[in-house]
Amino acid sequence: MNQPEVAQPLSLDGSIGEGGGQVLRTALSLSLCLQRPFHIDNIRIGRKRPGLQPQHLAAVRAAAAISDAVVDGDALGSTALSFAPGPVRAGVYHFDIGTAGSTGLLLQTLLPALMLGEDDSTLTLDGGTHNPLAPTFEYLNQAYLPMINRMGPQIQAELVRPGFYPEGGGRIRVHIRPAVHLWPLQIPRRGKVLTLDGQALVANLPLEIAERELAVLQSGLAVHAGGLQAHRVEDCISTGNAVWVSVYSEHITEVFSALGEKGVPAETVAQRLVDQVRTYLDEDVPVGPWLADQLLLPMALAGQGSFRSLEPSTHTITQIEVIAAFTGRRFQVRSVDKGHVLISLE
Repeated sequence: MNQPEVAQPLSLDGSIGEGGGQVLRTALSLSLCLQRPFHIDNIRIGRKRPGLQPQHLAAVRAAAAISDAVVDGDALGSTALSFAPGPVRAGVYHFDIGTAGSTGLLLQTLLPALMLGEDDSTLTLDGGTHNPLAPTFEYLNQAYLPMINRMGPQIQAELVRPGFYPEGGGRIRVHIRPAVHLWPLQIPRRGKVLTLDGQALVANLPLEIAERELAVLQSGLAVHAGGLQAHRVEDCISTGNAVWVSVYSEHITEVFSALGEKGVPAETVAQRLVDQVRTYLDEDVPVGPWLADQLLLPMALAGQGSFRSLEPSTHTITQIEVIAAFTGRRFQVRSVDKGHVLISLE
């Protein structure tokens, strides 16, 4: 009897582009979705702590768990990994990163495969929910997941408790109702800005910190008082502060966040956020720099789509390269205005 043909592992260089953990996470996602094994060398080779760190190991092991993958090299500090997935299984899963590593990045690794499955899934993810250089829960819930839902799946997310660096201990719970296929996204313009709201969260810190931040948002962005909310939580492990602004427009919602830092005044943290939001509003593009690279993978799975954004970041260019390696298709980046581009897959 003839044996089924086994796809040859794709060989990847983890140092391409920005050379960070996103190369690995995107490879894991596409490997699960396309059932394509891969081998990656030079994982985070240029970083201060090269190789797999706990948050990357959590992604590898979670991806393996939902697909009974055969894995080699999944050890702390490893700079090489081989990953051969089996069929992805829907189900109820609980994964604990074990550190303050980003639950949002872990979700974005697993979600593409589960949202194309045959049955519903529920993910409970423990770790950090408000991390530097990673999507906060509010960003996922208000900006990223609504775009995914627009493509067909129905994803609902809940912040069970926040988790900040370095203690972590946060938890999110996500219910995934898959789609048979993905509708392509077309986001050529932002449309009219409808409203802005601002919120600030403190965990095991005085509420006055959040209130000071909101005062800066109110004066710097002319957010009306009814659109400002301060939250204080005590029933969590970590101590921290996050402040964010949601920009609701006709065709898209974008979310911008800033995290409190020890020794940095609350007013300074909030002003940094004000500057981010003003830049986005002044540029008049629908898709901001962070959402741009995060939409590429689901758009590639849909087979087509386009959006208008700013000049692509190194992160976005890296994402384009990894997607091209797995699919053989490359996003086109065309200048449409000074500093603006149309990113498309046709």
